[in-house]
Amino acid sequence: MIVESFRNKEFIEAILKKIQEKIKKIGFSPKIMEVCGTHTMTIHKFGLRKLLKDSGIEMLSGPGCPVCVTPNEIVEASIDLLSNHRNLILATFGDMTRVPTKKGSLLTSIPAEGSFKKIVYSPEECLNIAKENRDKEVVFLGAGFETTIPSIAFTIIRAFKEKIYNFSLLSALWLIPPPLQAIVKSEEININGFLYPGHVSTIIGKKPYEFIANEYKIPGTITGFEPVDILLGINDILDQILESNPLVTIQYKRAVRPEGNPKAMNMIYEVFEKKDANWRGLGLIPQSGLKLKEELSQFDAERKFNLKIKSQSKDLRGCRCGDVLKGKISPPECPSFGKTCSPESPRGPCMVSFEGACLAYYKYGY
Repeated sequence: MIVESFRNKEFIEAILKKIQEKIKKIGFSPKIMEVCGTHTMTIHKFGLRKLLKDSGIEMLSGPGCPVCVTPNEIVEASIDLLSNHRNLILATFGDMTRVPTKKGSLLTSIPAEGSFKKIVYSPEECLNIAKENRDKEVVFLGAGFETTIPSIAFTIIRAFKEKIYNFSLLSALWLIPPPLQAIVKSEEININGFLYPGHVSTIIGKKPYEFIANEYKIPGTITGFEPVDILLGINDILDQILESNPLVTIQYKRAVRPEGNPKAMNMIYEVFEKKDANWRGLGLIPQSGLKLKEELSQFDAERKFNLKIKSQSKDLRGCRCGDVLKGKISPPECPSFGKTCSPESPRGPCMVSFEGACLAYYKYGY
């Protein structure tokens, strides 16, 4: 019943009416970026994109899909590991196995003798696999934002305490605030508001976003994932525009506290430290990724296997996933969309991941 109230047709129509009235007062069509891929899915699944467009709002998809922002060179490094090292188990989440690169995908790669790939649903599964296969190296290709990083940090702590040294992490771990700064600093698009991700914000709270309101004068709100959540968030952003008072508000109060989850944040930085990292479409962003601390380097697959991961691998020809991730284009503007690129034959991760904008447009129409 609680979920149904956040999908109530009358509520949706009432909020849309308020939004339309405020757009008339504002006098222009705001561009609002939904940062999270789950927001993108909700917007398309429930037909909100067209309703909002008809109301005078342009929604832009942002870099909120961890599979999508992971550059090809990291996926290619995992393919090389699996193909060239005997007795190795490459474990990762399902979407990562289908990301296409110039070397193919993990799904289509041929493992070396005694090696195989394994889809897991949590990083802790990898520890059990490592315990059961002491004669093999188990590498977890971990892709995620602040939402999943605490569970990965906990897994590393367990591996250290239990001395499971045949386990290691190939890090594709990303921090959400830095790419948002990169987007607004680039001035490629004029963003008038941000819908900040609810899941990530349960961990980091509201403070990490406040520089966007304070320095760049762009309103924003943290919101949930139901249709009414999203519309209330947009309504809040419009109020900030009308009042010329950019803030970071929390619409998703049933899940997000202003301070986030300090215990989870402490666990993250007990295990990891920040590093400059390369993002698909956005390039090198300072202090936007995570690597294991020196004292835990025995669990760092990049160091253990002496991997040379250089920022040089480009998207497949015709794929503009990178431009989609920074809001420069919408998926249908990519010439490959729906033609040479589809869920059955993807050209890039934005058509692979459940949180990918291209998949959302393809699946629910545009």
